[in-house]
Amino acid sequence: MQKDKTMTEAEYRLAELIWENAPIGSGELVQLCTERLGWKKSTTYTMLRKLCALGVARNERAMVTAAVSRDEYHRLRGEAVIQEGFDGSLPRFLAAFVEKRGISEADAAELKMMIDRWEEKHHG
Repeated sequence: MQKDKTMTEAEYRLAELIWENAPIGSGELVQLCTERLGWKKSTTYTMLRKLCALGVARNERAMVTAAVSRDEYHRLRGEAVIQEGFDGSLPRFLAAFVEKRGISEADAAELKMMIDRWEEKHHG
């Protein structure tokens, strides 16, 4: 997937349907988009071509699959946000996030466990 590309709202809605139903025949996807999104066949295929160009989906021999998982897409987008908005600094991102929203004890404990696991893995 292209790291610097964010899906539009419509593209994301189609991606959600693909993530939920893949592998799915392209005809069945058209029907699903008609039912759930109110899209015409041409709209579905236009949006599907865009997702394929972004590297989010594949349409091979009329079978649509996800090229990246939902989690992978969000991980890549998160990395891009941190890179673009915070010069790649995770601490700056977290500081900005926590300053506005705060942090629960449970979240703080989970972050501490992640750091502890990282230190154990890298420093024995």
